[in-house]
Amino acid sequence: MIRFISAIVPVVFAGFFTFLVSCTPEACFEETNAFLKASFYLDATGKYLAPDSLTLYGLDMESNKLYNKTASVQPALLPLNAATGNCTFIIRINGVSDTIALWYSSYPHLISRECGYTFYHILNSLSVTDNIIDTIIIRNNNITTINEENVRIFY
Repeated sequence: MIRFISAIVPVVFAGFFTFLVSCTPEACFEETNAFLKASFYLDATGKYLAPDSLTLYGLDMESNKLYNKTASVQPALLPLNAATGNCTFIIRINGVSDTIALWYSSYPHLISRECGYTFYHILNSLSVTDNIIDTIIIRNNNITTINEENVRIFY
């Protein structure tokens, strides 16, 4: 009997240890994508106002529209490519198109053990054509998973 107990104790201990190490009790419930958050303001009044129609897509990616004639978008979420350091978007507000070019640097950030890593970005500069967009103001150049306004677009 003692022989049986002494043989089973290491097996039980090994199984218990494997259970503790391999199981993570929580799942990932946090945001894992860092989008540039762009809010819209009416240029004449400075009022926080979503456009009646918003179409947004990456340059040469018209078939993959982020927004397609979407109403009441506030804020617009723009994905950035961590591998390139720059992105260009075509934005159509109320039927008038402009181009926004963004330059940024990216760095990996650990969200949590359950969620893993994502890339955060630092917005260095931007340029925009001025067909309907009057001005873009950078409010926060740190682009993270936190729900904070990064740029203000005045149209």
